[in-house]
Amino acid sequence: MKFRPAAPAALASAALAALAALSGCAPLTPTVPQRQLMLVANDEKQTWNDAGVVALGPMGRDTVQVLDIGTDPLAPKVLGTLQLDNTIAGPPTNLAITPGETLALVANSLNVVEENGVRKQVPDNRLFVIDLTTTPPKLLDTLQLGKQPSGLSINRAGTLALVANRADNSVSVLRIAGKKVTLIDTVAVGESVAHVRFTPDGKRALAAKFPSHKIALLDVNGEKVSYNKVDLAAGLWPYNVDVTPDGKLALTADNGNSGASDGQVDTVSVIDMEAAPPRVIDKVVVGDGPEGLAVSPTGKHAVAVILRGSNAAKSAYFYNRNGSVVLLKIEGKKVTRANEVVVRGLPEGAVWSADGKYLYVGNFIDQDISILRLDGDTLVPTGKSFPLQGHPAAMRGTMTH
Repeated sequence: MKFRPAAPAALASAALAALAALSGCAPLTPTVPQRQLMLVANDEKQTWNDAGVVALGPMGRDTVQVLDIGTDPLAPKVLGTLQLDNTIAGPPTNLAITPGETLALVANSLNVVEENGVRKQVPDNRLFVIDLTTTPPKLLDTLQLGKQPSGLSINRAGTLALVANRADNSVSVLRIAGKKVTLIDTVAVGESVAHVRFTPDGKRALAAKFPSHKIALLDVNGEKVSYNKVDLAAGLWPYNVDVTPDGKLALTADNGNSGASDGQVDTVSVIDMEAAPPRVIDKVVVGDGPEGLAVSPTGKHAVAVILRGSNAAKSAYFYNRNGSVVLLKIEGKKVTRANEVVVRGLPEGAVWSADGKYLYVGNFIDQDISILRLDGDTLVPTGKSFPLQGHPAAMRGTMTH
């Protein structure tokens, strides 16, 4: 047989394979990007005028967008948009995705009604169940919960969800079985709660008692959720709570002024979950009006999203056109402030990529998402943003812990 010289590409491939064999390694296979979903709830009813006064519009224009941020972290892709009521009047955690990205839960806290020509907000009680397995995603069911359902979370097993009912002083307990979501219990906690968060092992949950400046500790045994009147003293107006992946620490965003900026610095409280009983061990100053809060999937960092007076009266001494994001570094049980990045107007929700390398922040006033990147222990802008269909009131990504 006549010998034919191998093509240059073939020689290169053979050389790489030989080199890999000599080094004891298998040939490298390109990594295939993995899809990661993110929900964005857009509120089209509420704005603020130049005097910092709320202006209310009619119902029926809100949307929930389903995005893929995993395939290309710098260029999210919209997979579907649903016309569903939601509101900015609450922490930006009134929605969640089940493990495996099968379902999404979205709570609507308030409706706008008109009486004698004047619009006002009244508590709603609806929770929407979205099927994420269809193309595009579709509404599967609507449940009736307590008054003003707000911040919620799903356990890591994907079998139970908890929803904070602000106007009912209670927490709803939901069973998740396949694509069926059922209300199975309501737990009274004595005071208004803004958000509730499972610990990673699913055996406890933390509920933010917003107006009483406390965090309620809930016990979870199977489907039984109980409140044994154990409260932790957080900072002023704890609005949001998150937990590290190892379950050793919990953090709270202490808003400081009932959901608005006031020109004073506010804190993130650090809770030692390994102590018996759990207790607040530190407070980290982050800025004026922390609202969004998210612990990285790596457990090494967290972010607090700071309002900075960006929806206040433009004449106010603490008004700023844009809000910011403060990066926190977590080392064991020590939490320290790392750096701050200015984003855009009235930032609310924050979502980490599954690998903890990118951060997505929803800017309510500017109707877009700022995309930031983690560089070591520093958060930096990528220069990229993503336009949305409306004003992002809340955001949540696929569960990572």
